Amino acid sequence: MTDLAPRRPDAIPAVYDAATLAVLAAMEEAADKHLDAIRPHNTKRSYANDWALWEEFHGWLAERTGQALPLTAVTKGTLVGFVVWLDTIKLAAPNSIDRRITGVTVTARSLGVEVPKTATVAARQALKPMKNDPERMARGRGKVAAVTPEQLRQMNAAVTDGLTGLRDRALWLMAFGIAGRSAEVAELRADTIAHVSQGLEVHVPAVKGRPPRDVVVHYGKNPDTCPVRAWLTWRAAAGITVGPAFLPITVHGRLGDRALSPEAVREIIARNAERAGVAVRLTGHSMRAGFITTSRKAGKREEKIREQSGHAENSPAFWGYIREADKWTDAASEDIGL
Repeated sequence: MTDLAPRRPDAIPAVYDAATLAVLAAMEEAADKHLDAIRPHNTKRSYANDWALWEEFHGWLAERTGQALPLTAVTKGTLVGFVVWLDTIKLAAPNSIDRRITGVTVTARSLGVEVPKTATVAARQALKPMKNDPERMARGRGKVAAVTPEQLRQMNAAVTDGLTGLRDRALWLMAFGIAGRSAEVAELRADTIAHVSQGLEVHVPAVKGRPPRDVVVHYGKNPDTCPVRAWLTWRAAAGITVGPAFLPITVHGRLGDRALSPEAVREIIARNAERAGVAVRLTGHSMRAGFITTSRKAGKREEKIREQSGHAENSPAFWGYIREADKWTDAASEDIGL
């Protein structure tokens, strides 16, 4: 018997003529623009930061696999790998990782990438046990430790021998000397670091929308922790005159031809601090924070320090470092008759 019941509309394949398809495509584009326009600025900025981390993860992955994957390859494997990287390398808090998954997914889809549901489900499955870990959940609630000159000397005493040791020491001392972000250190070029009689004139390139700056790094009094001497020694040993200032080194001691990633810069600093037995956990940002507090304790003016670090005049982070450095200077409890 023939079934005369009408078929459900959603069971009928949609076949449209060219004019209809054109109108539908225009409506899709208009919808995307409207949704983007009403999205809060902070959300857009957060998604941009999430995508920048996705790019950084891909750079880290390429250094280890020797194969650069396209950023549009948002799969179960890459997204779970991203979660693990954020947890073990970046030491990100689980809630932050959850937001990063969303930011990467939304950004990828806005670029026309079809992100499979299995990928996001797997990523959050990998995240679930992290949210049950109190130590992980407590991450990000404290401020970064600012390195001290004593800790720099401690790291210097424990540095490995050979080319890798020369690079690592030059890298963390340069990061300290320019009050540089890890991304800035990664982008430094040998041909824009000029050696002059007083020390180094360093061009710090623009990264992540921040303006470039030109800073000077003076010779240090202690040869073991002098950024100038460390840079000149590394440059001569590596034979670098142009291109990236700091390069990867294979287990066989051969130089790579690509710049280190910002994550590699952070890893080098953290690894050397741990090897040296530094009591606090140092990160890439510890060099930047340490320069500001050390310079301030030495009596340097705020504007001169800001010129070196590139902070805006009203930066809360900068003034937090200054307050930390100044807290024992003319303290309210000092010499008050107690």
